[in-house]
Amino acid sequence: MKTFVFGIGETPVRDDRCWGSWADWLGTPRHTLSALVGAVTAQGLDKSEALKLVKPDIDIPAGYAAREAAGRGEYLDEADLYEDVRPALAELRESGTRVVVAGNRTVRAGALLRALDLSADLVATSGERGCAKPSAEFLARVLDASGAPARETVYVGDHPANDTFPAAEAGLRTAHIGRRPWGHLWADGTQVCAKADWVIESLAELTAIAGE
Repeated sequence: MKTFVFGIGETPVRDDRCWGSWADWLGTPRHTLSALVGAVTAQGLDKSEALKLVKPDIDIPAGYAAREAAGRGEYLDEADLYEDVRPALAELRESGTRVVVAGNRTVRAGALLRALDLSADLVATSGERGCAKPSAEFLARVLDASGAPARETVYVGDHPANDTFPAAEAGLRTAHIGRRPWGHLWADGTQVCAKADWVIESLAELTAIAGE
């Protein structure tokens, strides 16, 4: 494999802070929004659908802008990274593999991720590119960023409908990672196992895949 492309939420980055801050902004208990995120994720829906259950008429981009204007915008630091991220990405790059981080997040999130100085050749978000997963345009841009043929590019993500299935349909190789309880809901699922080239529990497993 020549390139590994990583989604953002629940792949290198924990989503706890993201949903906790949204709950605070919407004035709903954190445990309530957390439960809703788990519920919509288990149904195969985008996690942002949980916000619409709290506020059906929500305009999510406008909400991010309002939070930013109020001084309550997104924030990411070292504590938001999973423990396996830095060693796994560093080892992949040291082996000569290209590393790209690309997922559905805001422009601000992209800047915050780059400030963490990850071992990545490129960090880009949907907000910066003007298109989001699981669209064909997003995946086309992923392949452009990969710099390698689809069959030599592995997309690593935790969400079947947003990551594993569309990436596989676009011809990329796929590694489904079972992060957290809802990630494990799919790890042994028939459809995930049929579509994913690999089902992993840690990014550390990617080093062996890189040599295939």
